[in-house]
Amino acid sequence: MRVAVTIILLVLLLPADAMAQTAPERRLVAGTELAPAASLRPSARPGGAPMPSSTAPRGLGAADAGEVAGAPAAEGIAPYRPRPVAGLFRPGGETGSGAGSTIVASGGSSLATTRSLRPVLRPDGLEGRVRAAATRNLPGRVTQPGRDTGALCGVIGLQGDEIEPVTGRISGCGISNAVRLRVVHGIPLTTPATINCTTAQAVSQWVLNAEDIVGNTGGGMANLRVVASYACRTRNSRSGARLSEHATGNAIDIAGIGLANGSELSVLDNWSGQHSTIMRRLHEAACGTFGTVLGPNSDRFHRDHYHFDVASYRSGAYCR
Repeated sequence: MRVAVTIILLVLLLPADAMAQTAPERRLVAGTELAPAASLRPSARPGGAPMPSSTAPRGLGAADAGEVAGAPAAEGIAPYRPRPVAGLFRPGGETGSGAGSTIVASGGSSLATTRSLRPVLRPDGLEGRVRAAATRNLPGRVTQPGRDTGALCGVIGLQGDEIEPVTGRISGCGISNAVRLRVVHGIPLTTPATINCTTAQAVSQWVLNAEDIVGNTGGGMANLRVVASYACRTRNSRSGARLSEHATGNAIDIAGIGLANGSELSVLDNWSGQHSTIMRRLHEAACGTFGTVLGPNSDRFHRDHYHFDVASYRSGAYCR
């Protein structure tokens, strides 16, 4: 009895501050107006696993505060682990796992293509049509500034530029009355030809004859594929040989005649094949207009083009 009374007296005599320290502290934590109502996790990737949803409460009660400070809550949120990239291409309908298993897909993801992205085959003859349609005026070897006179070298129907005299790196090369020929009687040259006026006038006469020979074949002439004009070099570029007629602007090389339908009369392909009659008549029509006419029957250097030059010989034109 005395012991109980003594304990009661001790409790009553203890200060109020000591009693407050022994009691557990309870605080109420409330969210501000800026606190989000839900977790700000990123949206799920296409084809990936669904993201877990989480809703944050506006405030935590006193009972929840102990859970935060101590043990985790009963409904913990597992960390989000995105599926690997391969998951984008393995829809939910797939089956199989492990080595040697077979995957059967019931459908494709939103990123899957309906058919292979391999390029389609090029149409037959595309290369030839593109080559024949190459009518752009590309810069020539000689790029001196010039002026379009409207009737180049005094011939109506020749279009191009009168340019400054051309000088060469080798003695004997060069053109005194140089022109850059672009169009002959409405027929464009695939590459502008740097030649002299005598050669330009001969080209003019040959094109008029060529138009009659080609006629309506392939819809008629559309362009001339020029592969060489002025070049300061020896004949056939052989060491020790005499200077070529190209070195003085006397020559032009033509490899084919483009037609309106996109095809081409090619010296290489048509000399002995289809349209061989036309190709041989074109060769003959140049003989006399030009002093030298060389084609596939002359030598191996001219198997794929006509060589026309205005060199003069005592015996007359040289045509092979």
